[in-house]
Amino acid sequence: MKKRVLAFDFGASGGRAVLGIFDGRQLKLQEVHRFPNEPVAVGGHLYWDVLRLLHEIKNGLKKAHEMGGFDSIGIDTWGVDYGLLDKHGNLLSNPLHYRDKRTDGMIREAEQRISLEELYALTGNQIMQINTAFQLLEHQKNAPELLEAAQCFLLMPDLLAYFLTGDISAERSIAGTTQLFDASTGGWSAKAVEALGLPEHIFPPVMQTGTIKGMLCEEICEELGIPSVPVYAVCGHDTQCAAAAVPSADNVPFTFISCGTWALFGTELHETIVNEQSAACNLTNEVGYGDTVTFLKNITGLWLIQETRRTLAAQGKQYTYAELERMAADAPSGLRFIDTDAPAFGVSGDMPKRVRDWCTESSQPLPADVSDVLRCIYESLACKFRDALEEIHSCTGQRYCYIYMLGGGVKDALLCQLTADVCGIPVLTGPVEATAYGNAAIQLISAGVLEDLNAARKLIAASVKIREYTPNPENAYIYDNYKKIFN
Repeated sequence: MKKRVLAFDFGASGGRAVLGIFDGRQLKLQEVHRFPNEPVAVGGHLYWDVLRLLHEIKNGLKKAHEMGGFDSIGIDTWGVDYGLLDKHGNLLSNPLHYRDKRTDGMIREAEQRISLEELYALTGNQIMQINTAFQLLEHQKNAPELLEAAQCFLLMPDLLAYFLTGDISAERSIAGTTQLFDASTGGWSAKAVEALGLPEHIFPPVMQTGTIKGMLCEEICEELGIPSVPVYAVCGHDTQCAAAAVPSADNVPFTFISCGTWALFGTELHETIVNEQSAACNLTNEVGYGDTVTFLKNITGLWLIQETRRTLAAQGKQYTYAELERMAADAPSGLRFIDTDAPAFGVSGDMPKRVRDWCTESSQPLPADVSDVLRCIYESLACKFRDALEEIHSCTGQRYCYIYMLGGGVKDALLCQLTADVCGIPVLTGPVEATAYGNAAIQLISAGVLEDLNAARKLIAASVKIREYTPNPENAYIYDNYKKIFN
């Protein structure tokens, strides 16, 4: 059965519309439209330009129609961010960006209402300042009038689907990023919501992944001159779409890294792990496709390289990512390390200077040039991956034979090789467009074209090229040097 599905995949820096074309044997992707997703700073806050994103969705719909049409639509985005709707269904304000500084101190504020241990036990989510729970708490504390005017809140993929269909609901996987969702019961955590003093009525009904959000509305169809098709609730969280695209063999335990601006290091389980050990490791339980749970660690990823490149560009030094990779590859190894998840590295600014400052404060050798800075970032990331691998092993008791690298990080051969070297197991890379493949595959399952997730993964494995990076034992010293700094 031939099928054409349209996947909208939004990351923290850009979005794209991609046609997934299934010919009965393989699933091929055809990019239709690509566009930037740039936050806008206004009045001391950082916002997403959500109406511009809707405009780009319309552009993607029109272009996809002109390229042969499509049978359905699915939308995935980054996690945690949301928009508030009033009683008339109107957007109250542009959604705030998770890197906006308004959540500074909100974890401490939350601790006055509920212990972090209990909040983790209720939700199974890694405690992070960017989480929806702390964003809503900031509204409750500093802008209560917004919550008073709100009839509901919708996370980003649900908000964009609402613009297309009028449906008000929360898809399970994106709800699982909020620190307000109980993955074990599949619903909102009433205890967490009550403890944080949030209004219960704003939490929309939870929708099972794979069901239909609604039909593309008549107004948009008339505006664009396209037919109405179903909009499926694929995994709204891009990480879960990527996890669905892991081209693994039947029932073989695996770990994966969905590597872009963020690096999500995780494994797939069939039940949550919420205990003292997982809490100490600050590992998160998120809802995957079907009855799966993605047990993972959120790690600052290629953001560090992106910010370094932006800093250099502002200084009049233009480099491609490939050139930065070559510079790092030629630099001396194992000399200095940073904690990539430290707050200093989480906001925009002069990343090379921050690396140098960290080295000064930690009595490590100062980077001689940008090449040394880049090498430090690459090796520190690889060591963070090793830390996450060991933490996941300690919680699951499972030994893993491979790491699947998915997303934009696949293009970076140095990062892939260093990850294999430092973690001591092979890294299998691909697909680069994992989120789009997962989005398209879930639409095909939902339409009854594919039987289940296992069939989807076999299809993806038959449709993409997988490259293997074998660990070089001579580079094992990198992690040894890292542990001397961070013991």
